[in-house]
Amino acid sequence: MFSKILVANRGEIALRIIRACREMGVRTVAVYSVPDANSAHVHLADEAVCIGNAPSSQSYLNIPSIISAAEITDVDAIHPGYGFLSENAHFAEICESCQIKFIGPSPHAIRSMGDKMAARETARKAGVPIIPGTKEAVKDKDEALKIAKKIKYPVIIKAAAGGGGRGMRVCHNEVRLVSALMTAQHEAEVAFGNGAVYIEKYLERPKHIEIQLLADNHGHMIYLHERDCSIQRRHQKLVEEAPSPAVDWKLRRKMGEMALRAAKAVGYTNAGTVEFLLNEDGQFYFIEMNTRVQVEHGITELITGIDIVKEQIRIAAGEKLSIRKQDQVPLIGHAIECRINAEDPTNNFSPSPGKIERYNAPGGPGVRVDSHAYAGYTVLPYYDSMIGKLMVHGRNRGEAIAIMQRALEEFIIEPIKTTIPIHKEIMKHPVFRRGQMFTDFIDRMQGEQRTDKDKLAAEPQEAKTK
Repeated sequence: MFSKILVANRGEIALRIIRACREMGVRTVAVYSVPDANSAHVHLADEAVCIGNAPSSQSYLNIPSIISAAEITDVDAIHPGYGFLSENAHFAEICESCQIKFIGPSPHAIRSMGDKMAARETARKAGVPIIPGTKEAVKDKDEALKIAKKIKYPVIIKAAAGGGGRGMRVCHNEVRLVSALMTAQHEAEVAFGNGAVYIEKYLERPKHIEIQLLADNHGHMIYLHERDCSIQRRHQKLVEEAPSPAVDWKLRRKMGEMALRAAKAVGYTNAGTVEFLLNEDGQFYFIEMNTRVQVEHGITELITGIDIVKEQIRIAAGEKLSIRKQDQVPLIGHAIECRINAEDPTNNFSPSPGKIERYNAPGGPGVRVDSHAYAGYTVLPYYDSMIGKLMVHGRNRGEAIAIMQRALEEFIIEPIKTTIPIHKEIMKHPVFRRGQMFTDFIDRMQGEQRTDKDKLAAEPQEAKTK
């Protein structure tokens, strides 16, 4: 086992990793930018090193600074968390060349699955179903129009090196396709340093299902069931739950086996997630693989009792999985996660940075809060707006929803705006409560709210008074 690990991240995931290390008896080193000097992960780690100024390019994406911090503190390994350098194959290679273990998959696996087009082709060759689309980057509008005509509208443009909804555009006709192509290419270039995009057939009302897997270096690979991530806004996840209300044991086994097949095709080790779109007919299609720990890994931990972060560390240290047979993976109850972001849902989810003056986290049976926030903490405008994750676990889905409703009422973060109000609306929405939500759920819910407001505004004044 490692004696000291550097955590190349910030916020709640840095805290999560540091806590796992402390329980394992492993010392930790935090890295931080200048404005993050008072962040919780800095104080909880055994050592801390400032690696640069506020912009990510000068700190959390600054590979030379992070490697220097690792060398002066004499660490054995680096855990990248999620985001930042977690899926950067070059960073993983540099770690290995400096005799520092990268806690994640091999550079080859990261690179193979990091390029979305290459990942699609890998999955196809492995016998995993993929959505109809291009095999290579689209060169120009003429080629894009030809492809769209062949696979039929609507289509979606995606960044080859993308993620998080950036470089992604849905097109229902030729005019939209032509205008969106250049925008998507530019956005992909700015976000990922790679302007390549490809085109897929767009499934209009799918569910977003992902399979969590673990693989060690001794030939053991298992999947930890599925998560339903269908509730999104602008392709960013808001609510996740495990297991999915739309997946039975037969479909779960089939999707799990396909996820393992895709991972084995690139010799995958450590933790990873294979993402699928599931249509209303029960057909599912591979869309991508995330070669890192996911934001929503906690709800899988709640239904399986398996600590994914500890497993990542053990795998990197050369140990075997704690559970090595698929039929031994537990599935206990139901878990739901609400991402709490510093955003204003009433103003198109615009960022709401600022100082938190009042902070009260919920507790009680079945409640878990992963957050780096506290009263007096300032949400910075330079990084992702997520303040934390509220997770609950119940004996069944109905109980989990009831616990989440209670926990959301207890959660106080003021005076900044957060996504807590919209989560309250989601939890009581009849479509969600029936488990029949698709990726368009938020758009439809907000459309209902606008319609209700319009109807109220159109009522005669005397009716309003009554």
